[in-house]
Amino acid sequence: MPAEIAVEKTKLKNPPLKLHYLGDRVLRQPAKRIAKVDDNIRQIVRDMLQTMYSNDGIGLAAPQVGIHKQLIVIDCEPDNPANPPLILINPVIKQVSRELCLAQEGCLSIPGVYMDVTRPQLVEVAYKDENGRPRSLKAGDLLGRCIQHEMDHLNGVVFVDRIDNSLALAQELSQQGFSMQAVNHIP
Repeated sequence: MPAEIAVEKTKLKNPPLKLHYLGDRVLRQPAKRIAKVDDNIRQIVRDMLQTMYSNDGIGLAAPQVGIHKQLIVIDCEPDNPANPPLILINPVIKQVSRELCLAQEGCLSIPGVYMDVTRPQLVEVAYKDENGRPRSLKAGDLLGRCIQHEMDHLNGVVFVDRIDNSLALAQELSQQGFSMQAVNHIP
């Protein structure tokens, strides 16, 4: 179900929220469930969407902007004004497929780093929308991967935690000014 919260899909020079980067402890803390979906939450959603679009992202989890709430915004078609974003509040994975798929991922919290990650091909997720209504969704392809990637953030996991080749990871990170210590910094 598409979101009713609309923001312009444009880049702002000064997005409303500040991204946190690999090595920041805030990315490693589990997010808290949202008790009540209200105007305050909807404003956070707007701010997150504007921040995501301003940084050329297709997904953003609240912990990435220092907000410890189980809240995700996703838009796999940021260049398509007709495609509304997906807002997931308190998402829970109900089921994943046995079939796995390998694809490249990147992250706004680890700019410039792109690596292959293996994830279930399909995912079924239950969540609340921006009006607090319960929803569920089955997703595959880019949307399914994006949901899984962003849900990891709600549990203090970043995609580089899922990379087995630590040598390739260390090389990729150092090229972008990150260190393996930042990855291993799990409180």
